[in-house]
Amino acid sequence: MASTAEKLSGLSISDDCASCPNLQKNLGILSPDEVELAKTLLHEGQSHLFDHWPDLGVDDDKKKGFLKQVALLNSSYPGGLVQYIQNARKLLADSKAGKNPYDGFTPSVPSGEVLTFGDDSFTMLEDAGVREVHKAAFVLVAGGLGERLGYKGIKLALPSEITTGRCFLQHYIESILALQEASCRLAQGQCQAEIPLVIMTSDDTHAPTVKLLESNSHFGMKPSQVKLLKQEKVACLDDNDARLALDLNDKYKIQTKPHGHGDVHALLYSSGLLNEWQNAGRKWVLFFQDTNGLLFKAIPAALGVSSTKGYHVNSLAVPRKAKEAIGGITKLTHTDGRTMVINVEYNQLDPLLRATGHADGDVNCETGFSPFPGNINQLILELGPYTEELTKTRGAIAEFVNPKYKDSSKTAFKSSTRLECMMQDYPKTLAPSAKVGFTVIDTWLGYAPVKNNPEEAAKVPKGNPYHSATSGEMAIYRANSLILRKAGIQIADPMIDAFNGQEVEVWPRITWSPKWALTYADVKRKVSEGSSISQKSTMVINGQNVFLDGLSLDGTLVVNAVDEAEVKVTGRIQNNGWALKHVDYKDSSIPEEIRIRGFKIDKVEQLEMSYSEPGKFCCSS
Repeated sequence: MASTAEKLSGLSISDDCASCPNLQKNLGILSPDEVELAKTLLHEGQSHLFDHWPDLGVDDDKKKGFLKQVALLNSSYPGGLVQYIQNARKLLADSKAGKNPYDGFTPSVPSGEVLTFGDDSFTMLEDAGVREVHKAAFVLVAGGLGERLGYKGIKLALPSEITTGRCFLQHYIESILALQEASCRLAQGQCQAEIPLVIMTSDDTHAPTVKLLESNSHFGMKPSQVKLLKQEKVACLDDNDARLALDLNDKYKIQTKPHGHGDVHALLYSSGLLNEWQNAGRKWVLFFQDTNGLLFKAIPAALGVSSTKGYHVNSLAVPRKAKEAIGGITKLTHTDGRTMVINVEYNQLDPLLRATGHADGDVNCETGFSPFPGNINQLILELGPYTEELTKTRGAIAEFVNPKYKDSSKTAFKSSTRLECMMQDYPKTLAPSAKVGFTVIDTWLGYAPVKNNPEEAAKVPKGNPYHSATSGEMAIYRANSLILRKAGIQIADPMIDAFNGQEVEVWPRITWSPKWALTYADVKRKVSEGSSISQKSTMVINGQNVFLDGLSLDGTLVVNAVDEAEVKVTGRIQNNGWALKHVDYKDSSIPEEIRIRGFKIDKVEQLEMSYSEPGKFCCSS
């Protein structure tokens, strides 16, 4: 065991030690590694962290616990705490000076693909995407709880719709498994590929996510296919000098906050998964968020775009109205020749355009939308260039800081702040030669995030998206109805109703399992013209080989079939069906996942047909 004197000499910063006597008198309980950490903190101007340390023998375990936390903060950040503190000082100085992060850049519209659902090009791209997807890996960013929604559980456990009760994670996993099966069926030769799913969790969501998976047998996915990577939080900052903030309730803890979903890149790099995937012949990494029940309707075509266009980075996007509160995908060209294609937040895009010769700022073009498409934070990256880039950066993503100052002097914060990073800022570090593009899909087809609670959603100006559990569920029914209508089925027009203060279109409640139809071509193949579905109807299809042929539905129909059963649904089916009943989100006697929607389902009457044996069957009333 090294003596206290040896440890002191190891610090080799006697001046610093003299200015930090409370640390000096506790060196006897510290290991060499802990001494090095203390030395790092002192070098970076963090001596205040030790000011309250009592004499040796008092709270020794807490002192050791403090340095254990420091070690975790140091190891979980690319470049360690030194890099974090230095990055913070620079960003805080820029923030205080009001520096424009886009100074010297001129915006322009990047190249990309705008898709039209159901046309020949869309169908071709969907087919190309399905053929390619067995070479992909999926990464789900799920570090947040549903508190903002008025839901205490993890967002992945929230039902995407309550007709079937499928939670978001079940929907995502079943979609990936269906894509896996379809892709392997189309691939030349034998294809045994299992598409990996990585879920980025946090301290808040890790244990509940494990429980959700294990208690549901991973929703049919092999446990070996699913890997959880837990992100750590980062240290909070007390002032413009980037002094680390101590926890207000425990002086032996540094206050921490989430760093943002940009951490997913560093976690993937440090996990070794990227090399593992490359060695297995994988080509694509698809990143997606935790509560968008429509996304997988857009993924096949978007992956087809990446494959046919050779994009290293493909950002999924939706049409965006000028000045709408959603970031715009923008090409930025610097006066020094640098270029990048990235998301620019809506409150920065308009002034940036005005400052660079566009007098009207962000305005709609002849399409009725801004030429800068709306970013929805879903990325498709080509694995080879991505791995190469992360080998250089270790997954570090350009950060920002957003301190809330006490006054205009910008010398003190209202509360501690921290550095943050966003997954979609990955392209900021890429060379100009990188092929970065976007794919615009119709909003109704691919974007209905669930993130606002009923009170916040009810405040949204009429005509703007609510992004609530109510609107997210109704969007699923709308998309399925519009897809079937495009395929030739007569679908009744929706009714307008208001739930939890939100006016929405209520379409027939149509849902199907992902294996029934992944693409528009699948739908076209399984429905024939001459079918009709009334507005009050509910239809649930659970099965691969279910065909709608001359069906007239006015009520509720549920079809369950094993893969080996071929079921033709025909004739007139009429019953009292399932009704939507209004509920009040303030009624605590109703489960949270129901009341945040503003409605429950009253299952009055239905025809439910189940086929558990192979064979050909006809389902009619």
